[in-house]
Amino acid sequence: MSDLARLYQQVILDHSKQRSGEAALLAPAAGARPAGFGSSHQVNPTCGDEITVEVSLRTGADGASGTEGASIRWQGDGCSISMAAASVASEILEEDGPARFREIEEEFRTLMHSRGRGEPDEELLGDAAAFHGVARFPGRIKCALLAWAATADALAQAESTADAAVTTEGGRP
Repeated sequence: MSDLARLYQQVILDHSKQRSGEAALLAPAAGARPAGFGSSHQVNPTCGDEITVEVSLRTGADGASGTEGASIRWQGDGCSISMAAASVASEILEEDGPARFREIEEEFRTLMHSRGRGEPDEELLGDAAAFHGVARFPGRIKCALLAWAATADALAQAESTADAAVTTEGGRP
């Protein structure tokens, strides 16, 4: 095993043990969800991994949705790959914001479908580049993508509810 592969493996192990974003869920009843909130529950039926992700958008002083970033909380049960992926996705969304998360998510999906060929863009992906080796194992790709799919879905819901609230409050369309 190369030094880089060992480093990548250690990053995944570290994230699976010290998980960023894992916290008790706050999801209110479906009819009472605040603007700028989204929740997504995803299951990998192949192996039983599952996760629920909640995203709340923070608005800026001008009331525009997402201008200040996002907060994420999640609860899950699964293998070290899926739990580490949730931790990495959480860090990226909180530290880099929704727009950058989407850019990185697209690159991460491309990486996961590469079958381990090519080199990950470490500058763009950061710790997510550690999953490069996972892409060589088709049965594990879903484990790595599960939390990313849940996070992207919860983020889209949060943005939709934030945009709807701005429109109904007489703000910008």
